[in-house]
Amino acid sequence: MSRLRFVLAALAAFAFGTAGAGEIKLPDYQTVRLDNGATVLLAPRKDVPMVAATVLVRGGALADPAGKEGTADLLAEMLSQGAGNRDALAFAQAVDGAGGSLAFGSSAEALTANAQFLSKDTGLMLSLLADALLRPTLDQAEFDKLRKRAIDGIAAAKDADPRRLIGLYASGWLFRGHPYGRPAGGDETSLAAITLDDLQAFRRQQMGGDRLVIAIAGDFDPAAVTAQVKQAFGSWGKAAGALPQVAAKPRETGRRVLLVDKPGATQTYFALGNVGTSRDDPARAAQDLVQTAFGGRFTSMLNTELRVKSGLTYGASAQLPRPRLPGGAQITSFTKTDSTKAAIDLAIATLDRLHRDGLDAATLQSAKNYIAGQYAPDLETAPQLASAIAWLALYGDGRDYIDGYLGQVAAATPAQVAAARAVFPASGDLVIVAIGDAARIRDVMRGYGPVTEMKITDPRFSP
Repeated sequence: MSRLRFVLAALAAFAFGTAGAGEIKLPDYQTVRLDNGATVLLAPRKDVPMVAATVLVRGGALADPAGKEGTADLLAEMLSQGAGNRDALAFAQAVDGAGGSLAFGSSAEALTANAQFLSKDTGLMLSLLADALLRPTLDQAEFDKLRKRAIDGIAAAKDADPRRLIGLYASGWLFRGHPYGRPAGGDETSLAAITLDDLQAFRRQQMGGDRLVIAIAGDFDPAAVTAQVKQAFGSWGKAAGALPQVAAKPRETGRRVLLVDKPGATQTYFALGNVGTSRDDPARAAQDLVQTAFGGRFTSMLNTELRVKSGLTYGASAQLPRPRLPGGAQITSFTKTDSTKAAIDLAIATLDRLHRDGLDAATLQSAKNYIAGQYAPDLETAPQLASAIAWLALYGDGRDYIDGYLGQVAAATPAQVAAARAVFPASGDLVIVAIGDAARIRDVMRGYGPVTEMKITDPRFSP
């Protein structure tokens, strides 16, 4: 066990401030603006001798060039494969030698980095982050390895267990022709088209100090860390390009079906959905209560019907992601090929019951208790605090987005929750995806609406 993980195991709780029963409040934190436009968020705490950072650079996968989806994702992976005067091995050894962790990734709207180090190594953490973001090596051999691994990983998932791919097919089918339908990690065709020059061009166009949000939480001196951040990132110039502009997609009416043929498959993986909700929806708390009761926990309506009572699946759930613009409200599950119709019919019947009967008083109170119990554990540690305030800054949200949330959940009325059921589509307005043996389920899927077919071996996630 590393030194950092020993500390985390011994001192796991990084408590948030509380104010009255049932309330969770962010601790005080300081916002500093650098001359180049960077936003620095500082949340000093002395509970644990460690420091964590979340770094976001606006301009993520939505900025990928058309036909080269996965560019931002590959670039994020490349940032730790050599930077400054360290090659990939030396960079990894610098992190591991300090007992720290440092990971890069991408989302639709930002490149991301998350780091944890002992407090005494705060300077090293910032130095590594600055090297990776400002001075990445972008070595051709490392790029070739990462791109091949990404392509091979998709092919392996298609060949073995496509469960983790159902969301990609579902988004591609629901948001066809819309930026939200493009796979952030790319597909086999787009990844093969990306070159190292594309990564370098993306970095010039979409990365810069004016796009930077860096949040630091833990045991540190704010004045000293502010000076270190200014030295590390203050000279980073502006991104050359514009941020991608995206318009909201309207909800669809009627049904349409995508059947992804996987010959010989013994199971069918399916998703039912439509356009859902966004991050700033004023009905967020009530919608979350509906999602929790309908498909967000083990005792949800969907899991109870499809798993506990009928045994048709090992799990069924409903997702309600909240990007800047409305994302997809989805029901997902899987079942044996022979029970495809029974499982999908039961999922649709359960959706109908949600809209017909709503949530009774006991279910509503149980959902409120569940959210209250789950919310605080996601806001306990220094990394969680850094992440929370960084994303608030990226989206331009005030602290009341978190501070007032549990109060809104507790205060949600039956009428508000009843209205919030509309976040999930009516069963007549479903965009449906099924991955399975088309020869055995084609007629079943035709019963749900017009069917478009593709093969799982096709190198894209949409027809």
